[in-house]
Amino acid sequence: MSQELAFATVRELGRRLRAGEVTSVSLTEFFLERLKRIGPQFNAAVTLTEDLAFAQARQADLDLKEGRDRGPLHGIPYGAKDLLAVRGYPTTWGAEPFKDRVIDDDATAITKLRDAGAVLVAKLSMVELAGGFGYRQAHSSFSGPGRNSWKRERWSGGSSSGSAAAVGAGLVPFAIGSETSGSIITPAGYNGLTGLRPTYGRVSRAGAMALSWSLDKIGPIARTADDCQVVLNVMAGPDPRDPTALPNGDLSPVPRRRWKLATLKGATDSVQPEVRANFEAAVNQLATIADVQETSLPDLPYGAVVGTIISCEMAAAFEDFIRSEDVWKLTAPEDRWGGHSGLLIPAKDYINAQRVRSKIQRELANWMADFDAIITPTLSAVTGPIDMEFRDWARGFASTSIGTAGNAAGLPAVTVPNGFGADSLPTGLQLTGQTLEEPTILAIADHFQSLTDWHGRHPDLP
Repeated sequence: MSQELAFATVRELGRRLRAGEVTSVSLTEFFLERLKRIGPQFNAAVTLTEDLAFAQARQADLDLKEGRDRGPLHGIPYGAKDLLAVRGYPTTWGAEPFKDRVIDDDATAITKLRDAGAVLVAKLSMVELAGGFGYRQAHSSFSGPGRNSWKRERWSGGSSSGSAAAVGAGLVPFAIGSETSGSIITPAGYNGLTGLRPTYGRVSRAGAMALSWSLDKIGPIARTADDCQVVLNVMAGPDPRDPTALPNGDLSPVPRRRWKLATLKGATDSVQPEVRANFEAAVNQLATIADVQETSLPDLPYGAVVGTIISCEMAAAFEDFIRSEDVWKLTAPEDRWGGHSGLLIPAKDYINAQRVRSKIQRELANWMADFDAIITPTLSAVTGPIDMEFRDWARGFASTSIGTAGNAAGLPAVTVPNGFGADSLPTGLQLTGQTLEEPTILAIADHFQSLTDWHGRHPDLP
């Protein structure tokens, strides 16, 4: 099989599968071979689920032969961030103390993808414990630093580092990541991919590691907005195992129209020149299909609220581990002591953070009511070297506070590639939408991608 298939969209692979040009088994062999040959260069995979993958692929081929088509993901290989439980395989959470732990369960997201005919080929690497212990550099996983698919000496982004690197390097057609505050949007942006952070509760988190119960979200990283829509449609919906999981709602594609978009005042004040130029070019392109105006983000303490909630909920989830000797086995030195501070936060601070969070949700809902999406640069700079602390090359990853604000309010967002910046590394455009409006922001992203070809660019990895 050719390099072309390695970087094909889910839709294209599905077309070829149904045309008889490939089989699910041959696709599975192809992507497993790439995971074995190329994957170690990026520290992308923790565990290859080879036996499971071939069993699922054979069943997918048999189903198609007998006329049973389970939808667009039928027979398509994928990878999942290693905080999602898969029965019979280790679920490591990226952390040395858990590297041999097997959970006798399947996460709901994994079950839904299996029922849709998708083929799990790998559990993908991640920052240990999803970054909640305060990591400050890329060497923060027992499987090695996440390496960027465009330049291996640069960071892939966290905490869904392996999910983004694997899709970026053509090791899987799509992957599942998770976000508490930036962990889908950041690595997808750094790797020139499309990444979707769904509305809080849109996708069940049953069987997933809990870092912050009231902030964690699960979503796809893929090549296109259309692929993300396909994957979201499969994973979304209620789940008796997760009381926060929302009813399906309307996930049907939104027809194209004249969109109403807003840029944020000051969004490009502190970004690299190339990031600014690419964003301005993207705004000009969007102006051909949308009405664009400037607005200001309401002045609220987003960072303090999100930081307090994560620290408190992480400390509650991991208290026994933090107090155990095992915490000293974590890879990043700062993670070995970083969790202790969360145990010392007074309950009143957590309660007040949640009270302010309610105000954030109300304020943002009113503020966004007139817009289909808020558009900003995804990140303030291209990714930096894996051998430097983040503070030495990044002044905060995001270009504005809207990512933190959106996570506080549980809003959906999507990042799409919009060009290349310093050192020929990708830059991104982020669209943040109203609650439950994933179809709208994905439709705008898809419209943008119909005008550009950035999503079709990929590293030269045969």
